[in-house]
Amino acid sequence: VQLQASGGGLVQTGASLRLSCAASGGSISNYAMAWFRQAPGKVREFVAAISWTSSSTKFARSVRGRFTISRDNAKNMVYLRMNSLRPEDTATYYCAADLYEGTVLEDQEREYNYWGHGTQVTVSS
Repeated sequence: VQLQASGGGLVQTGASLRLSCAASGGSISNYAMAWFRQAPGKVREFVAAISWTSSSTKFARSVRGRFTISRDNAKNMVYLRMNSLRPEDTATYYCAADLYEGTVLEDQEREYNYWGHGTQVTVSS
């Protein structure tokens, strides 16, 4: 499975963005999907995850209530809707996939086997 994130950009504080992750080379319908981000000089951190049937989601505390994650298995797509953006949300955002049909979602990088190239999100103050 190959993943490609898109939708990043430069926005002002309080704005919204929707990131997309397009999968190719196979169906993601049996995969848990996640978004991670990495700010300059910092380690990559978990943002959000969604189970294969969308029945379960998980969010980092820093984005809970502002970000939502969704997926469309028919289109092989995953989305991250980001509202009320803050300067501290500035980072490169990556989507990731884990062949897993459970509902207990992981927030550790090592659990995800497939990664896409990132998309840059910059939030100005």
